[in-house]
This record gives sequence, structure tokens and C-alpha cells, in this order.
Amino acid sequence: MILNDIRDELFKMQDIKYRDFNSKLIPTVDKRLFIGVRTPELRKYAKKLGKSSEVIEFLQALPHKYFDENQLHAFIISEIKDFKNCIDEINRFLPYIDNWATCDQLSPKLFKKYHNELFEYIKDWLKSDKVYTLRFGIGMLMEHFLDEDFDIIYPETVSKIRSDEYYVNMMIAWYFATALAKRYESILPFIENCSLDTWTHNKAIQKALESYRISTEQKTYLRELKIKKV
Repeated sequence: MILNDIRDELFKMQDIKYRDFNSKLIPTVDKRLFIGVRTPELRKYAKKLGKSSEVIEFLQALPHKYFDENQLHAFIISEIKDFKNCIDEINRFLPYIDNWATCDQLSPKLFKKYHNELFEYIKDWLKSDKVYTLRFGIGMLMEHFLDEDFDIIYPETVSKIRSDEYYVNMMIAWYFATALAKRYESILPFIENCSLDTWTHNKAIQKALESYRISTEQKTYLRELKIKKV
């Protein structure tokens, strides 16, 4: 029953204009599979469902039909308070993620407290041949391991990833742009030495140039490091 109730509730929150706008941003999902629920409403609903003992039925009902159901799923997982339970639900859900938005919205709050344990799982995600599992792993490294728990082994690991998938390479570029903003001196050699493939290298620089956290002088130098197309 809860599955039907959830879907009915999502359609009650439907915003047609938002649905049409959002579907254009996520080309990997059929536009007919968007209900059109705005993110704040989904987050609020996820918090409510997370308190229900019946929510497990929804979490186990994979794959979902609608994009909005996947978004809701990601937000519910992100609110889980128990680390092991959270990891189990993530690993069950990751194979069914089919778009960048759901992948990037999956960001459990409790991970901030479990960096030592988290990295062991990130290593597995980085070995995946599934686009969004790999993207998720890189995203977790970016979100949790560029500050006090930074180690040069993390960007070294990401720099060795090679993929033909746009959404993987875009996340690698995003990772290095963010890393440049936070740890410029440590990360610059990866750009100077062309450690990434050409497209990702140039995209990382492009995104870094858009960052207000990188100085004008640093941006001038980064522009010089772009690889010109032959």
C-alpha cells in the first residue's frame, strides 16, 4: 500500500512547468518518467517518510518507475542515521541510478562522522564499471576528502580513472576543479603534468576558472595550461 500512497502523494505535488524544465536537464531519463516535484518538497517528504517503519517497503521496491521516486529514494537514504544501514541501502540503490542528478543528490549526512570507514567503501565504488556508481565514488571523495582528511593518494587515484562516459569524466573534472580551489599547490602538478585525458583536463581548468576561490593570478596560469586541440 505504501508504494501506491507515495506515488499518489508525489503526483499531488506535481508542478508541470518544473517537470518540463527539469526533464531537459537530464537527457538520460525519458521525459515521460518525470512527475515534476520540486526538490524542497521531495526533501521534506523524505524526512517524513524516513520516520515511518513502512519506508523499507519503498526502499526495497527497485527499480522505481519515475525519476522523482529515485530522487525521493536518494533523499531518504541521505537521512539514515545508522552507518551500516546507510551503506547497505546505498549499495542496493546504486545499480539502479540512471542519471547524474539522483547520483549527486545521494549525500548521506552521517558520512562526515565516518571518514575512516567510508573510504573503504569508496575504493569499491571507484572500481565499478557502472557509470553512476563510479561517479558517486568520485563525488564522495570530493565531498569528504579534500579538507582535513586529505591525502595525495586520493587525487592520484582519481587521475588514473579512464572512461568514455561523459558523466564520469565530468565528475573527474569537477573533482579536480574543486581540489584546485581547496588545495591548489598540491593539485596543480596533476594539471601541469597532464595527468588527465585531454577533454577532462581542459574541462577541469574551465570549471576552475569559474571558481571565486581561485585567485586571478592562479587563473591566468591555468589558462596557459589548457591543451590546444590540433
